[in-house]
Amino acid sequence: MDPLTHTACVLMLNLPPSSLGGIDLLSFTTTPRFCGIKNLPPGWHFTFTSSSASLSVRHGAWFYVSDTNAPPQIFIKKWDPTAEDFVAESSEAEYRRWRANLGSVWRERLTPYRQHIGPSKFSSSSSDTVEESEDWKKLTARITPELLSRITGATPDHWNLTSASSAVQDFDEIPGLSKAETGFQHEKELYFLPIDLKRTWREGATGRERTQAAQDRSWALGELIDKHCTGNGLQEREFQVLGELQFTFLMVLTLNNHSCLEQWKRLLGLLLTCREGVKERPMLFVEVLRSLRVQLSHCQDAEGGLFDMSDDGGGILKSLLRRFRRGLEEDDMKASVDIIDELIDLEEYLKMEHGWELDDSFVKQGMLQLEDGERVEMDVGGFEEENESGEYAPIIVELTASQIDSMEGNESNHRIQSAVNEDDFELDEMDVRY
Repeated sequence: MDPLTHTACVLMLNLPPSSLGGIDLLSFTTTPRFCGIKNLPPGWHFTFTSSSASLSVRHGAWFYVSDTNAPPQIFIKKWDPTAEDFVAESSEAEYRRWRANLGSVWRERLTPYRQHIGPSKFSSSSSDTVEESEDWKKLTARITPELLSRITGATPDHWNLTSASSAVQDFDEIPGLSKAETGFQHEKELYFLPIDLKRTWREGATGRERTQAAQDRSWALGELIDKHCTGNGLQEREFQVLGELQFTFLMVLTLNNHSCLEQWKRLLGLLLTCREGVKERPMLFVEVLRSLRVQLSHCQDAEGGLFDMSDDGGGILKSLLRRFRRGLEEDDMKASVDIIDELIDLEEYLKMEHGWELDDSFVKQGMLQLEDGERVEMDVGGFEEENESGEYAPIIVELTASQIDSMEGNESNHRIQSAVNEDDFELDEMDVRY
């Protein structure tokens, strides 16, 4: 092997025949000749596999290629058939042996990174694969070693997880049965940032403050950054939130990980319901909108309809984006110009690709059938899915100290059930919002 052509590579050894293999945004079906991928560019990479190309548990690992003049890096991952796991090579002797004999597999058994792949000895597919753009770099721009270590609890250059890895709040539990009795295989636990969208106010907050904190979750975002994100400066801590948004999206895209999908939704549910936070943390929201635009362009790549962008499947995201836009409008668009520009770009993309209308200045048309069978065409202007303006706006009621004491002292007679939805804090049985 000519040393001048030696570049960073990852070896993927002992993969079962016709198994799924992949790196970053590219996946393929392997053959016995496949041994790994060469010509890796500097930056983050995620390689994954499963024992078959069908719907089975996928295993993957993150690693980082340095941009240095040192000898090119070699990463060795292998399939362990006994444990059915994708592990890093731990034997130093084996590592040195593969490095010394890399020339024997370099030309014929390593495929170049992100080439145009047609029918070849590396893939059983007869269809061509189009080379990816620079999107992978954009999708991983805020991922860091510290973030991967926190979430996976794994060691550097092999931050691993599977499609069944889960955070505690997303574990599926069967009432009355222990985990051992269910027969579920124990999987790696994921340690996400703790987000509880049902409680977004400080301890001890009362009515009005809870109402405001439920409608504007900026306090909850700040608390999350201050208490659970680490870094040398405020902006570095803020970008850990974005890094986790990027991580969770990519683990859904490559591994079909359900827990990561739930955390991705929770993060968007927090970020896109902030109003003061948009003005306090402009760079974070610029990059969130920019990253979300790239993510949504790859939603169709996810298997099983995990990212459903239809009117029904995309309802939650559409509602969040409308609410985010409405917040900017009510603040007279006082957010930074960059945030507004990114939101406009995102809206234009969603309108062009999915037909979404995120502003409230459109008219919905449809046919309405009356009781006598007559069908008439109806126009509803300015329709909002969750209209809380005008006569539907929450009413703030100031309670006196005696009223509060009376409510707390007569709980048996006045059951108060608090329900926090996306927009308000509501006292159900008393029909009072405060």
